[in-house]
Amino acid sequence: MLGPIVLGLLSMGLLGLSARLFFLGMRRSGDKRVLERLGQGQVAAASDRPLMRWLERMFLRAGLGRPHDRIWLFIAIWGGLTLVGLLAGQWFGMLLMLLTPPLILRGYVSWRYRRRVQRMIEQLPSLLDYTVRSLKSGRTLADAVLGAMEASYDPLREALARVERNVRLGVSLDQAVEDFAELYERDEFRLFALGLRINQRFGGNASELLENLIKLIREREQGARQLSAMTGETRLTAYVLASLPAAVAAYFLATNPTYLSKVWQDPSGQHMLIAAIALQVCGCVALWRMLRSI
Repeated sequence: MLGPIVLGLLSMGLLGLSARLFFLGMRRSGDKRVLERLGQGQVAAASDRPLMRWLERMFLRAGLGRPHDRIWLFIAIWGGLTLVGLLAGQWFGMLLMLLTPPLILRGYVSWRYRRRVQRMIEQLPSLLDYTVRSLKSGRTLADAVLGAMEASYDPLREALARVERNVRLGVSLDQAVEDFAELYERDEFRLFALGLRINQRFGGNASELLENLIKLIREREQGARQLSAMTGETRLTAYVLASLPAAVAAYFLATNPTYLSKVWQDPSGQHMLIAAIALQVCGCVALWRMLRSI
């Protein structure tokens, strides 16, 4: 009797939340939409909540926009899954549903960020080469860099819209690129910002500096590919070790579904399964850290 009541209250709460989000979207003024478009790609400095600032930073780096419009929907879905887990698997199910959605979201955002920033780094030499050719044709460094940004392709062009917007608001080019480099936390972008800062303060041959930067980025990319090829066996071994226990458990569930259910019904079996899952998670985290250090 308790299950249908909880599910009914949950459905009513989700219906009320969807109606509230709908009316908030309908009431949003045109001025607010314009301000949101102008502020797109910027981290809100006025937010006093560290968690919200961290979420904004992660979402912006992954190219997912601001999380404000979707955070309450995610929390509602998360709460619903937690209640379903409590009804289906009692405390173990609730704990599983309480931890799994945030971990999946964190993994997806990190995967999007790594994939996006890798494509941006691959496009950076072309942007620098366009800048060098513009400098040799007689344009200033700022005009050459801004022109190269406009001629680049997504995702680099979308990310560099942050730099172009800051420059139009009065920020110097080297400071805007440094802010961009600190957001994405990659050495290639930091070297680009450092080169612009040195040229802005001390002068020098900007074309030669950017050509050396292009050569350095391409050498780093070649070295990263060689390292990936040399450590391929190690990474494959880590993937097999991480997936083997889960594959064995899936095989038991497919061939003999009552085996694990009988183990779970016994109190000592519950402790053993919980300990096995905890050890599996710790092992996966350790293997992941080892792979990240290579």
